[in-house]
Amino acid sequence: SVRLFSNVSNLVLLMNFKPLNDKILVKRFKEDEKTSGGIFIPENAKEKPLKGEVIALGKGVRLENGELVDFEIKVGDTVFFNKWGSTDIKIDGEDFLVMKESDILGVIVK
Repeated sequence: SVRLFSNVSNLVLLMNFKPLNDKILVKRFKEDEKTSGGIFIPENAKEKPLKGEVIALGKGVRLENGELVDFEIKVGDTVFFNKWGSTDIKIDGEDFLVMKESDILGVIVK
């Protein structure tokens, strides 16, 4: 079992999942329940956030010449990602996204 620490909801996740090759496991941040004006948003009208936390990384990107290039991001980074560039998966009842680094638009610099 791989022990992965996540700042999302202060969870410690225990799972048997390791992304392969150039894949990245991301935990999407939760949607807002209400607007800044206090109006509650119904479940079917919520827009899923395009922001999340990097939970696990594969080995990196393999170039055509065989060289393995490391990721620019790291576990724990908060990232913005492409709306259509990921695959939804469920691990131990939790929802995650699997994507390539090229589907990540940017990292929040702290």
